[in-house]
Amino acid sequence: MTEITPDIQAAAAAIFAARESLTQIPPVRETHGITDVESAYAVQALNTARWIEAGRRPVGAKIGLTSKAVQEQLGVGEPDFGTLWADYAFGEGDVVPLRRFMQPKVEAEIAFVIGRRIDDPQISLTRLTGAIDCAYAAVEIVDSAIAAWNIRLADTVADNASGGGFALGTEPRRIGDVDLRLGGMVLTLNGRPASIGVGAACLGHPLNATLWLARRMAELGRPLEAGDIVLSGALGPMVPVASGDVCTVEIQGFAPLSFVFGD
Repeated sequence: MTEITPDIQAAAAAIFAARESLTQIPPVRETHGITDVESAYAVQALNTARWIEAGRRPVGAKIGLTSKAVQEQLGVGEPDFGTLWADYAFGEGDVVPLRRFMQPKVEAEIAFVIGRRIDDPQISLTRLTGAIDCAYAAVEIVDSAIAAWNIRLADTVADNASGGGFALGTEPRRIGDVDLRLGGMVLTLNGRPASIGVGAACLGHPLNATLWLARRMAELGRPLEAGDIVLSGALGPMVPVASGDVCTVEIQGFAPLSFVFGD
């Protein structure tokens, strides 16, 4: 277990204050010396516990850094994870208040709903698939407390893996009924294509990323539970959004998901 140093405590306090006040801060790698991933996860864990104590309700987890190109850019060999919160969950037709974010961007993903507890750190892909209840088209609203998105690995991990909010589609699909690897994705803003991708862009298959997360959380003694939502990672590039933008995601095999960003 990582020792909770004064720097880790200070970094957690700075990020917590930034998120609560929606005021961007300099990178914690520079201001608090948080440069390794273990310390960054310790920062994240302190704030997760603090938010739960304050009454926020976690509803699952998000996976980031599932693109090999982005991993190479940041010099890492695996994804990262953060917490999904009920008070930042949206859906079809919603007006998402832009004022609740600092510098949001959107990316299309496949979301999985876990059907039963996964506490085996060596779970196989076959068993994982059997533990998943269903899949949805989803959008992650990525956000960063770090000014101008000036992030490195430790900064994003410490800041809840740059998690902001998310939106889920309305029609679940069974895993075997859709092509999660080869299914194409188009994300449009105001009717114009803004991001195009495919399931294979997410670690070769969205279930590969989910397998990594399930094993990792089991190792940490925080297993995925029945009912948890997992955002498995981006199917294409993330794009910035502004007030008034209508975001629509179409993923092959799923019903379209559409919502608008308000003031």
